Amino acid sequence: MAAAAAQRDFKLPWHTIRSSFCLDGNFCEGDAGGTGEDLDMVIWLVNQHGAGQTVLDLALDAIWGALRRSISPNFWSHFTTYNASKSKDDEGSVEVMSRVSSAVGELYSSATAFLPQIHRCEMLCERTGAKYEEYVPGGLMEHFKLHLRATLHSQMPASFTLLFQKFYAAAFKVFYHTEIGSQAEESEETTEEAIQCGGCEASSDACHCQAITNTFTQVNRQLLELDLLERLAGDMISSQLLSTITSHVTSTCRDSYDQSRITQLEKWVENVVVGWLEVVYCGGRGKLSSAESAVQNMVAENLHQTYMTALYHTYTTTRIDQLFNIVIEYPESQPALEDIRECLDRTHLRDRLVESLRSAFQTRLLHPGVNTTDVLHAYISAIKALRVLDPKGVLLELVSEPVRQYLRGREDTVRYIVTSLTDECCSELSEELMVATPLVLDDSHSDEDSMEHWDTWTPDPVHAHTLKSKSQRTADIISMLVNIYGSKDVFITEYRTILADRILSQFSYDTEREIRYLEHLKVRFGETLALLHKCEVMVKDVADSKRINQSINSDENPRREKQKFPVSCMILSAQFWPSFKEERLQLPEEVLKELETYTEAFQELKGNRTLNWKHHLGQVQLEVELKHRTLSVSVTPTQATIIFHFQDRKRWTIDELSSVTQVPKTVLRRKITFWQTQGVLQEVESDVFLLVEGEGDGDEGLAAAAGAASPDIAPPAIEEDEAESVMASAQDQREEELQVFWSYIVGMLTNLDSLPLERIHAMLKMFVQGSVECSPQELRDFLDRKVRQHHLIFTNGLYKLPKN
Repeated sequence: MAAAAAQRDFKLPWHTIRSSFCLDGNFCEGDAGGTGEDLDMVIWLVNQHGAGQTVLDLALDAIWGALRRSISPNFWSHFTTYNASKSKDDEGSVEVMSRVSSAVGELYSSATAFLPQIHRCEMLCERTGAKYEEYVPGGLMEHFKLHLRATLHSQMPASFTLLFQKFYAAAFKVFYHTEIGSQAEESEETTEEAIQCGGCEASSDACHCQAITNTFTQVNRQLLELDLLERLAGDMISSQLLSTITSHVTSTCRDSYDQSRITQLEKWVENVVVGWLEVVYCGGRGKLSSAESAVQNMVAENLHQTYMTALYHTYTTTRIDQLFNIVIEYPESQPALEDIRECLDRTHLRDRLVESLRSAFQTRLLHPGVNTTDVLHAYISAIKALRVLDPKGVLLELVSEPVRQYLRGREDTVRYIVTSLTDECCSELSEELMVATPLVLDDSHSDEDSMEHWDTWTPDPVHAHTLKSKSQRTADIISMLVNIYGSKDVFITEYRTILADRILSQFSYDTEREIRYLEHLKVRFGETLALLHKCEVMVKDVADSKRINQSINSDENPRREKQKFPVSCMILSAQFWPSFKEERLQLPEEVLKELETYTEAFQELKGNRTLNWKHHLGQVQLEVELKHRTLSVSVTPTQATIIFHFQDRKRWTIDELSSVTQVPKTVLRRKITFWQTQGVLQEVESDVFLLVEGEGDGDEGLAAAAGAASPDIAPPAIEEDEAESVMASAQDQREEELQVFWSYIVGMLTNLDSLPLERIHAMLKMFVQGSVECSPQELRDFLDRKVRQHHLIFTNGLYKLPKN
């Protein structure tokens, strides 16, 4: 038996081995190697001669050669032909699907033709011990798929993506239209049928959506079986979905801040993006094998997380570009801010948010064209909005620093803040003042951080170590505004000026509102603050003035009968009130006599005290009797003095009025405009004014005179002049305060001849304790003004007194 078998093997020709393992490269489906018995004998013969490895290598080389020479070129030829076609832009979705289906179908048929040969090679390995590359995981079939992917990739044309992009774009459009259409049907019934299908863009009667879906499903199944889907189409699928997410988020969130959108968008990603991924990677089948179920789990876990992260990143990026408007529209935009806060925890876009918002503030807010009121409103909105994003205050600190620096450089910032705090019309800040919370200043210290409970503690972001303490970052709005300047005195000084303006402009004895705001300020700024004590004295002066006026002007006072007109005055304690503007005004003799009578009555009432009148301050109730009318007006003493002199003469020049009233001509001209608007005075020549009573022409002449004067007058300028503060400017008040130092400086330089700035500042801090605070730069400016006034000499960095 052994001899017979050996003789039979010896007669087996080599061409049978070539045919059994397709060593000549002729591959076809089916069992091309003859019967199973013949294949067993061929493998036995190969094993007897120890040629198993040689035959395996030759068989695999034949397969790899076929892949390189025919399979891969034939597949890519479909794409190069499409790219060279001049009519490719005119092809519809059906034609694109057909081209890709033909290419992939041909590749799939060619690849499956190798399955019998792969099976024979596996049998050869099992029976002869032949081996292929050991580094390839899995079986020989996985080795074949790896070579197929590598061969296709090595011959891939540069522009193959165009056809694939159109293929997946058309398939996604059909899926998206079907998904959205089914949701629309669930939400509401449509009575009109669409003329054109939104998926395939064909007419409704000739819709190709189902055919496109079937072709798409078949192509993806074939690519999945060959493990080519991710290699050939993975980037295009991701690009298509990311582009769709971006466009959907942009359209959903365009100028809409008052509703939360993130939950809605998450559901959209679940239904549309992840739903399409399941169609792509799972073939759209309802019943899945165990392997396909594993693929679906991969989609549900990995790809779901990937595209959810892409959603959060896209949403946050879109909102960051809109963040300036979102901040300005707070609190209506709070839902959008809460969405951003949720997404920031899942992305790494905090630095981008900070840079974008800082840039938006710099470009759109921090320039001279924006009013201080608008800048402050934006800053307050930013405080509230950014604390929604980051309750720890780190984002606010990083974003708002340029805004604080800009506000610090504007002269009217403090006045607007204080006005808003003590004005019921500005409810935003006045309501904040009602909260009984002490200020948290930059130089204050708090143990709040250490007292935070351990189970609610969370670490600060990485940027926080370079910023202020947590208690300062989370301070209330008023504390944040005060910290723009870092000093309470600046605000209370401004409040004194505003309080004085209110008292003297309204000339009312009702101080209930001012007392209420003063009590709130004491809670905020501290009751021991000396400047607030001065404000208390100012309010008390009003109540005292009311009582003194009632006593002097009572019917029981014997001087009452001698009065030509009643006089009421506001009696101010000079050392507690801020400085007034110094303006000259010579009142008429009749008025001076009445003021003197009032002074005598006050001296009788108060003993050793007297009054120093501010003639330019106050209000005068006048009745101006003209020929055809009578005016009842409330004017300033300067305006009343002007019209008083027209009783004696109807024609005055500016020079004459300036001489008799002691008022500068520029101020006088500004005050005369009031009477021009009333039609009482008319400028008949340059700097010559005439009293208008309608003489000669009756009422028509009066109307003509008033009309002639009105074009040259700007009512807004008049209103601004009447609303002008009666108090000295902050710079003038500060100059007066710094005069306290002058006598000390003169004494130093008299005894020591010459001193540098640093030595003068140190000695002032030593000898003038408890007085006005002064920084080195402020002292330098004060001394330089004295140099310009020739009160000091500055040489070689030293100040000294001039020699007489």
